[in-house]
Amino acid sequence: MSSNEVVLPEATEQEVETAQQETALESLASICTVLAIGLFVMTFVFQNFEIPSASMVKTLLIGDHVLVDRIALAPKTSWAPFVYQRDIRRGDIIVFLKPGEPDLFLVKRTIGIPGDKLHLRNGIVYLNGVAQNEPQAGMPAFDENPQHAFQPYRDDFPGVPPGPNEEGQVTASWATELPAHIVDGDLVVPPGKVFAMGDNRTESLDGRYWGFVPRENIVGRPLFVYWSFQTPADQINKQSMSERIGFMVHILIHVFDQTRWSRTLHRIV
Repeated sequence: MSSNEVVLPEATEQEVETAQQETALESLASICTVLAIGLFVMTFVFQNFEIPSASMVKTLLIGDHVLVDRIALAPKTSWAPFVYQRDIRRGDIIVFLKPGEPDLFLVKRTIGIPGDKLHLRNGIVYLNGVAQNEPQAGMPAFDENPQHAFQPYRDDFPGVPPGPNEEGQVTASWATELPAHIVDGDLVVPPGKVFAMGDNRTESLDGRYWGFVPRENIVGRPLFVYWSFQTPADQINKQSMSERIGFMVHILIHVFDQTRWSRTLHRIV
């Protein structure tokens, strides 16, 4: 035997079994740790949402699946001073709980912040007296779709009271509250709230119909589209189990040819 050889004692069966048990427990602990971290991140840091309607076309399409940042727009906390957080800005796209319907998430664009004065004329937003250039916004038009035609309440808001077409869309609470926030023809955004509208203005039931978004209702802001699938506009109304299963099968069959690959990782602005 050469001088640099070392002889190790053979492990006993009990030692081998103990080592295997420790390895199994360590693996389980690692898996649980990863799951716990993932659950925390997807609950408190990021969250995924699917766009079900056309209210944000052209910015967001029906069938876009977006990742939402839940941290940046959250109220500031003293326990995490290292986390980047900021106030809501005009133009921010936000995900929030609809006022009066705490189980319904909506996505719209922030038009006005506290203190802002705004009104619409022929669908154009005037913010603090200045007409806004919004190339992403859908405007009234004369085409074959009657939904796109000029509607006084919607397109000259808030200068015209709701008409017969809007009475079923404007919530009763907002119809009562709205006059108190109008000053010289402008809607004035109160403290602690923002005013939000969809980019597809002629097809968006937004703040014009149910009012301001309380700051505490805002969940976060969508960052990018991680997957987009061609989805029928009426799919949101198909809620039965058979209809849902049928659409899931449809996705499995057409995942390659009906995925909008060009929108993958599309940044939302």
